[in-house]
Amino acid sequence: MSHDPVFPDLSGASVFITGGGSGIGASLTEAFLRQGAKVAFVQRSDASLFVEEMADLTGNRPLFLPCDITDIPALQDAIGKAAQAHGPSTVLVNNAANDKRHKTEEVTEDFWDWSQAINLKAYFFACQAVVAGMRAAGGGSIVNFSSISYMMGNAGYPSYTTANGGITAMTRSLAREFGPDNIRVNALMPGWVLTDKQLEMWASPEDLAAHMEKMCLKEHLKPSDITGGTLFLASAASRMMTGQALVIDGGVVVTG
Repeated sequence: MSHDPVFPDLSGASVFITGGGSGIGASLTEAFLRQGAKVAFVQRSDASLFVEEMADLTGNRPLFLPCDITDIPALQDAIGKAAQAHGPSTVLVNNAANDKRHKTEEVTEDFWDWSQAINLKAYFFACQAVVAGMRAAGGGSIVNFSSISYMMGNAGYPSYTTANGGITAMTRSLAREFGPDNIRVNALMPGWVLTDKQLEMWASPEDLAAHMEKMCLKEHLKPSDITGGTLFLASAASRMMTGQALVIDGGVVVTG
């Protein structure tokens, strides 16, 4: 059962989500479907079963477009196909990312390029692809997922945190550029969200305990904890909010 508030302007909205079939992205897809939005999403792995699950659960079927977001022509083609099916996207959620752990000494040029392609480059070109449609529609909202990782100065994935910082900087510049067309661009900064991937690969009891010590709210984040803030940024409830970074992390970092 969803505990998200209802945002009436999202009913019927054309929403495009990257990485929308697993992890945080799956929760985002479900949340927008429950709002009555027309949702299209991309990811590399097959999400056919997830589509059927969402159709049964919400009564609203998402459009799955298989795509590797590092293939920019394919990504922009998928955005075009979503627009043909649902109308131009008025909400873009750049969510897909890969926080593979690495040390500076281990990074090759190929790894660096791969990491930036997933975690930053695809975000820019997805934004580029939706602007004309949003302008024609009279406006829109772009939500770029970053992370508190770079705000904390975390070690263990310097290419990833570099991309996170770039996402926030890009968000501010695009907010300024697109604002006259009533297109809002904001960043959302999750804390450590315990997706299945995180639990399987990196969430050791010791690391979880150390992170909990940094949290004001003593409960680890779930993917569903991120949906309410995303819906808010996508909706008219935040209509005068742009160029901002919204942190949802249980109180690890403090802004202002």
